[in-house]
Amino acid sequence: MTKAKPHKWVFRARFRRNAFGWKSQPAIKRIKEAVSEIKKVARKDALLASEGAVIFLEKLSPALERIDGSSGAIGTAVNKAIMALVPIIAEAKADTKTRESWLDRLWDAYQEDKMPYIELLGEYWGALCASEEVASSWADRLFETCKMAWSPDPSLRGFFKGTSNCLSALLAAQRYKEIIDLLDMAPNRMWHDHKFGVKALAAQGKKAEALRYAEDSRGLNDDPIAIAQTCEELLLSSGLVDEAYQRYAIEANQAGTYLAWFRALVKKYPHKKPAEILDDLVAWTPGEEGKWFAAAKSAKLYNEAIALARRTPCSPQTLTRAARDFEEKNPLFAIEAGMVALHWLVEGYGYDITNLDVLAAYTHTMKAAEHADCADATKQRIRNLVARETFGERFVTKVLGRHL
Repeated sequence: MTKAKPHKWVFRARFRRNAFGWKSQPAIKRIKEAVSEIKKVARKDALLASEGAVIFLEKLSPALERIDGSSGAIGTAVNKAIMALVPIIAEAKADTKTRESWLDRLWDAYQEDKMPYIELLGEYWGALCASEEVASSWADRLFETCKMAWSPDPSLRGFFKGTSNCLSALLAAQRYKEIIDLLDMAPNRMWHDHKFGVKALAAQGKKAEALRYAEDSRGLNDDPIAIAQTCEELLLSSGLVDEAYQRYAIEANQAGTYLAWFRALVKKYPHKKPAEILDDLVAWTPGEEGKWFAAAKSAKLYNEAIALARRTPCSPQTLTRAARDFEEKNPLFAIEAGMVALHWLVEGYGYDITNLDVLAAYTHTMKAAEHADCADATKQRIRNLVARETFGERFVTKVLGRHL
């Protein structure tokens, strides 16, 4: 079977031109629903799902044109959708005519993408071609225009919305020398383009040369994390684990939270002691020691966690949760976590602090102190701490006054 069956896609009616106005959240919800719908169909009929994915990508940008994308949330949602749908299209067992039709339609949508939203699609063009022959055909189709866009002659030089497509197709066609030759013509060394050169060199087994090529691609407008990730992977794939860690690991594995950053490194480099990784991360982020409290706690480095939380501000709520969670199983740690929470509250730190936050810090500290049989001494420590409050209207003093 090489032709998709007729199918009524639920998402199709929802993605009309300018369907979402300026708000991003309704669009994000519909994008996730559409991807889920296509994935569900893919489990039974890969060819039909691929047709649905192409339809969705055709309709996506026109539907999103008026959305306020300043937060970046809608762009992130679109990129995730593309990364989820590309494998479905690429792996479908379609005949050449069907695949060429899909590629022509996606190319038209890509060229009409004004914002742009589906720009990431160009980087996966070689995968979408699904064969060396089709990829090579597309590379031939785009190559001369790319050369003209990067011509040293200013009368010929200009922007071509198809450079990534061409480079991706050349890579899939294993035309590695042509990638390097084409990139040598580029007027500027941009990682967006030159990462294909790194991949071309790596595919030929020239990993040391690929590493140098990646490093030479660094510039003011490039993504240092993406470059570090590529370099780290090159070294890891060569078995140079220690060098990968020393040169690139910390920068390459940055995550949405400090805890996730720490865990990513611990997982990727199991031969390294968590305490050593934590020390390296702390050294990498001077002035942000307190933000590593949760990471240290998760590694059961309790003394280190308290020491870090004392050095620079740490979220009082995070410290209070630690006091609550450990008030029975490790009361001495819980006491110190609670005391540091109260310290930063007295100093005026914390986001959207209420009297309940102050009371929680006090209550869990005292419960831990009762378990450690040092309630009187701990209460006196709290009295002494609160007595030094000078910030604002002495909020902590007012909340805890009757308790102390």
